[in-house]
Amino acid sequence: MRVMRKLTEKIAAIRSDQRGVSALEFAIVGGTLSFGLLNTADVSIYIYQRMQVENATEMAVQAAWKACDPLQNQLPATTSCPSLTTAITNAVHSTTLGTKVSITAGSPSEAYYCVNGSGALQNVAAVNQTPPADCSAVGNATGLPADYIQISTTFAYEPLFPGVTIASTFTTPIVRTGTMRLN
Repeated sequence: MRVMRKLTEKIAAIRSDQRGVSALEFAIVGGTLSFGLLNTADVSIYIYQRMQVENATEMAVQAAWKACDPLQNQLPATTSCPSLTTAITNAVHSTTLGTKVSITAGSPSEAYYCVNGSGALQNVAAVNQTPPADCSAVGNATGLPADYIQISTTFAYEPLFPGVTIASTFTTPIVRTGTMRLN
């Protein structure tokens, strides 16, 4: 009986002891806040890098337009513009990601397009073919085919905290495509 009473007293003393409770509360709250902070950092870095890849892609198509002058018979650009590759490569590497952004295989691609009845671009001829006289093949007899270039870029995203944050589930590599009319 005496042993039982001492055990009951010890359990009551342990229950009423408040030492260390704040440390335990801090560990729980701090851990939760840290997890949120890690996610915020990783997601922010992903968004920033995705925007840089989009910027690099847009700068590449603009560089193609600027480098290949239709008035100097440099179209189609992929076959008649000697400075195309250099202009595109320099533009792609000009962001803060530098040479980590690369041009995807098969890019740039170029073709003649027409606007169809829905307002969407539709491929009507390859650049090594003679373009049609008008866009009647896509239902727009008054339209004329135009030379468009398309450039795709890629960047291998790596999360800062792999396996810990939701950024580990994001699509990688980041791939973006830009299109621009050259004439």
